[in-house]
Amino acid sequence: MGNWTAYLTADAPASRRQARLGQAWRQWLALKQNPLAIAGLIIVISLLLIAAFAPFIAPFDPLAQDLDRRLMPPSALNLFGTDSLGRDIFSRIVYGARVTLFIVLLVVISVGPLGLLIGATSGYLGGWVDRALMRLTDVFLAFPRLVLALAFVAALGPGLENAVIAIAVTAWPPYARVARAETLVIRNADYIAAVRLQGASSWRIVLRHIVPMCLPSLIVRTTLDMAGIILTAAGLGFLGLGAQPPMPEWGAMISAGREQIFDQWWVATFPGLAICVVALGFNLLGDGLRDVMDAK
Repeated sequence: MGNWTAYLTADAPASRRQARLGQAWRQWLALKQNPLAIAGLIIVISLLLIAAFAPFIAPFDPLAQDLDRRLMPPSALNLFGTDSLGRDIFSRIVYGARVTLFIVLLVVISVGPLGLLIGATSGYLGGWVDRALMRLTDVFLAFPRLVLALAFVAALGPGLENAVIAIAVTAWPPYARVARAETLVIRNADYIAAVRLQGASSWRIVLRHIVPMCLPSLIVRTTLDMAGIILTAAGLGFLGLGAQPPMPEWGAMISAGREQIFDQWWVATFPGLAICVVALGFNLLGDGLRDVMDAK
């Protein structure tokens, strides 16, 4: 038995790495064949570059006020015009990409592992653990995300950090559902039975063998969910519960321009277009990744 185990595991790490690299290359080649997914990838990469090089892209300080140039229409000097305080809207949108990316990354970093761990644990252990965790998940899923986020922000108080916490608390249930569905299939696989016969504990099986197998589905779910996270964050900002002035946040910018929507349309239109384009980019990329990574 020992010789057979040693034979099976001798070159396992190297062979697994080669298999993963080969699979990733095939997935990339398949993704390149989808023009919509490539368009989404370009939008997402552009968002990252804009956020990273915002000081070099923005022509003005996003917080600098010039009341003599308030509510100026788009021009060569101010590409997207100015707002009610004379601030350059283009510069504020560029810096707002940093705020949006900050929210998305923090939510994904906190929500992904939490939902994955809860779903994998629930699916593998089953019994009363599964019932308890899934009923908790159902409670969160019973409320619309924005409404539940509003309730948490109202309890915590307005602010960017509290908005991130509220979105994260309300965003984990779909990840847990996806991880549980994957685990229910994986736990009956032959290699899981072999690991169990070798004496591995339930936590070791969940963390070392089931969680990595659930990652592709979670990556697809995360990419598709980023648009919803952006819209929820913009909704909180629009209601004054997210990022606080004078921080350039797209939802708050739309809220500030809603009073001039008919006379000075550019104040609210360009931040709204930024939200629309970025959300569309994440959706297109998520659809492409789903087609490539989901074997079904």
